[in-house]
Amino acid sequence: MSQITLGLIVGNRDFFPDSLCEDGRATMMDLLHRQGFKVIALSPEDTKLGTAETWEDAQKCAALFKEHKDEIDGILVTLPNFGDERGVANSIRLSGLDVPVLVHAFADDLKNMTITHRRDSFCGKLSVCNNLNQYGIPFSLTSKHTMAPEDPEFAEDLQWFAGVCRIIKTLKNARVGAVGTRPPNFTTMRYSEKLLEAAGISVEPLDLSEVYGRIQRLEDDDRRVRERLQATKDYIATGGVPATALLKMAKLGIVIDEWVEAHDLIGTAIQCWTSLEEFYGIVPCTVMSMMGNRLLPSACEVDIPGLIGMIALQAASLKPSALIDWNNNYGDDPNKAVAFHCSNFPKTFLEEPKMAYQDIIAGTVGKENTYGTVTGKIKAGPFSFARVSTDDRKGTIQAYVGEGRFTDDTINTFGGYGVMEIPNLQVLMRYICSNGFEHHAAINPGQVSYAVYEAFTTYFGWDVYYHRD
Repeated sequence: MSQITLGLIVGNRDFFPDSLCEDGRATMMDLLHRQGFKVIALSPEDTKLGTAETWEDAQKCAALFKEHKDEIDGILVTLPNFGDERGVANSIRLSGLDVPVLVHAFADDLKNMTITHRRDSFCGKLSVCNNLNQYGIPFSLTSKHTMAPEDPEFAEDLQWFAGVCRIIKTLKNARVGAVGTRPPNFTTMRYSEKLLEAAGISVEPLDLSEVYGRIQRLEDDDRRVRERLQATKDYIATGGVPATALLKMAKLGIVIDEWVEAHDLIGTAIQCWTSLEEFYGIVPCTVMSMMGNRLLPSACEVDIPGLIGMIALQAASLKPSALIDWNNNYGDDPNKAVAFHCSNFPKTFLEEPKMAYQDIIAGTVGKENTYGTVTGKIKAGPFSFARVSTDDRKGTIQAYVGEGRFTDDTINTFGGYGVMEIPNLQVLMRYICSNGFEHHAAINPGQVSYAVYEAFTTYFGWDVYYHRD
């Protein structure tokens, strides 16, 4: 879902210059198309200059939006002049659309403040926002109160808003899969399905006994098995990995993929520790990595809330997400830490990904039962992080988001790992501990934390901490 469709509302007010709306609408339409958006808007044949001012205009705008309700991902309100707050608010209310709304106001030009050129959009935006609040319509704001459409920061605002729209469209009425049960030693992975359901996120369970049973029905020479086996070898270096382990991975991948497709799931969280190793003889990391790499994220240890963070980051950035442990301090540097997982990172995260065995679990179930990890160092560069958690005692969903960077620092270790630097990391760790968050966090190479913050707070109403410098 890379292209976003916006419903455009051009505000107008009868005693302000109409010419500003005529030019403003044309300017905004051209800009949106150049930015890659599809636009649904009233035409000058529908209403005066294609604006929404009167009750009749609002009815026409709402009818148009209803006609395209399955296409529209968000609404952009733009005010070339003061605008009529009722025309804007009524258009949105009557449309019945429950999508993000961005309110933009044109900036006045100090050289053209005469009666024929003065916009007063600075003031009109206050009235529009006041009425949207009265109507109970949540909305987002541009980075500056008024902005010329040609302002480069407005182009950034539009792409940020596109990320917000993708998050909301992806998570509202989302279906995710829980494969297996929470491992006994991971009580941190407890979560409330009911709170997630109330937010529009459904969890579809699949017991591991069903997974094992479906695997047994697959013959080694099944065409699907052969194709998946080759796809695995094409995906990552498998030198030294037993053929029997690769065959098991292929069958596990087929079973999960077919289940995901049958139930319209957008992500999974899988039990690993240590049922799959003891009773099937592999770790699922490569299977999960391959899913994540094609934008079907998969979280460890049935961490469904962790998966929600992965999905949100991915929707905003259109890049694969991963799940890390906040794992180690990095010497005595207070702003650095080691991110780690065994791992199931999508290979795009790593410098030189290769398949290996899982060093930790191998000590208890045997090396031969733990092949399938994706190991390597995380590439240096900026990243965003997010964590979603259900607080059953309070009956709420909470989260935190922020940004940092992975460094070039080296460390002699195993699995998937990287050294991350986050300003005021000690403040963040204190917040995480004090508020009972889990040891997992979702990460993504996109710098999209503010889009996730906006989506979670404004449109889901969750309690979110935004970690800043």
